[in-house]
Amino acid sequence: MKLLYAAFVRLPTEKAHGAQIVRTCEALARQGMAVVLAIPGRKTSIAQDVFEYYGAERTFAVVSLPVADLVGLGRIGFLWSSLLFACRISRRAKAQGSDCIYSRDKTVLVALNLLSRVPLVWEIHGSEPLWALRILSRAKFVAITAGIRDDLVARGVPPQSICVAHDGIDLDSFADTEPQGVARSRLGIPLGRKTVMYIGRLDGWKGTGTLLEASELLPDDVQVAIIGGEQEQVKWLRSRYPHVLFLGFLPYRDIARNEAAADVLVLPNTAKDITSLKYTSPLKLFAYMASGVPMVVSDLPSLREIISEKEAFLIEPDNAQTLAGAIMAALKAPDAQERARRAKERVAEYTWDKRAERIVKHVSHV
Repeated sequence: MKLLYAAFVRLPTEKAHGAQIVRTCEALARQGMAVVLAIPGRKTSIAQDVFEYYGAERTFAVVSLPVADLVGLGRIGFLWSSLLFACRISRRAKAQGSDCIYSRDKTVLVALNLLSRVPLVWEIHGSEPLWALRILSRAKFVAITAGIRDDLVARGVPPQSICVAHDGIDLDSFADTEPQGVARSRLGIPLGRKTVMYIGRLDGWKGTGTLLEASELLPDDVQVAIIGGEQEQVKWLRSRYPHVLFLGFLPYRDIARNEAAADVLVLPNTAKDITSLKYTSPLKLFAYMASGVPMVVSDLPSLREIISEKEAFLIEPDNAQTLAGAIMAALKAPDAQERARRAKERVAEYTWDKRAERIVKHVSHV
């Protein structure tokens, strides 16, 4: 089966969606699909190609389609570039005889619904407008959480058109990680203190504000280290929270090595944002689980789909005092390592290959 993945994004990118797209293509190709990842010819500051940057197998093709980069002109520019990209995708699909076009991009798929007769597959990562669901009623849907599936069904999408495929993890990258002391020395983390780590973006719905508040409630022998954030964000936060170690952005491909430095990993998502509450399937959760390090995680429906109290310390979200208490419990509780062990066992259900198996089964009848 020939699958054309249309990704209207800058690749490579330091953002998590780039890794998610590449790992999905890689895994689909391992399932026997002939995968072509099509991206627009947008400039990127990253010199490496897609395979080098993400450490991906060259099991699929990547093509860069010439499209005027108007994204910097705002919403109208983004729309025009999306439509031009959709035109290129339509031509490419016809030329290579694609059996389906797969995408996360609503605007591109809506245009393709008019431009192409090739079956469409829409991978959905949040709540989408009803008008788009109606226009794309002939598409197959891949929902990254059961919450998204339930939302789609409630809005009239036939259940048989939907496959739930949570995001995943490459367990091979955790096969040979560094000793904790080596990882800390490499990252510049003090060796004589317990290390609590967060890895990811510092957007509001990620809950990092709660973690920063909690950092002020922790004893002096506990160091909070944060990997991620835009340069200006990190600069401001360093001045506001000098006791927190901000390591800035580090490539996703190094996440296993970086997690090895931690005594506790924290996923403090907020309950005040619908994406966080119901729709997110964070790559960091699966990476945390694979690390074998105890975790403190916000108790949210989206995350409950994957873990329970058996695998992590689940806490009331948006409460700094509760978070600080859970961090100390994870550092001292007799069953902390046992929970981490169970999490590592459970994450084997969420590899990219198993995700791809579900998707292939779903789209093979398009």
